[in-house]
Amino acid sequence: MVHSENWLAKSTPPEMALPALDGSTIQIGGIRGGRSQLLLFLSPDCTICEAFLPAVRSAQGAERGWLDIVLASDGERDAHANFVREKNLGKFPYVVSEQLGRSYGVAKLPYAVLIDEAGKLSSTGLVNTREHLESLFVAKESGVSNIQQFLSQRGPRRASSGE
Repeated sequence: MVHSENWLAKSTPPEMALPALDGSTIQIGGIRGGRSQLLLFLSPDCTICEAFLPAVRSAQGAERGWLDIVLASDGERDAHANFVREKNLGKFPYVVSEQLGRSYGVAKLPYAVLIDEAGKLSSTGLVNTREHLESLFVAKESGVSNIQQFLSQRGPRRASSGE
């Protein structure tokens, strides 16, 4: 399901430099050398998030030519560090920041935010399946922020009479 809050649609999200669990600094937002950035908000105690991890790993490989994936959450750093070890997520930058989630209005998990290569917010939404994740990419390619915008641009469809 792709959706975008009206105030977020095609806006320029704030740029942030945040510490990752591994001690590095992760640049969130901004122009990133022609690459898009997917922020995936999840939690160690979310069973849907855990079940979604294979799709995230698959997307990391399939979309590596144009997309950087950053895992994000809030809470206790130790719990997240254990989660990264237990689920073998060391290949992903992982940021623990309440401010980051609040800035994108994250209320339910897993939630994704796609920032395009120009540093603009492309699409957002709950992502429970690979198909949900793919819909964010399709919305970006189509130049729409959500499926409702896409459908409204197509105009009304006529029912076929089958003749």
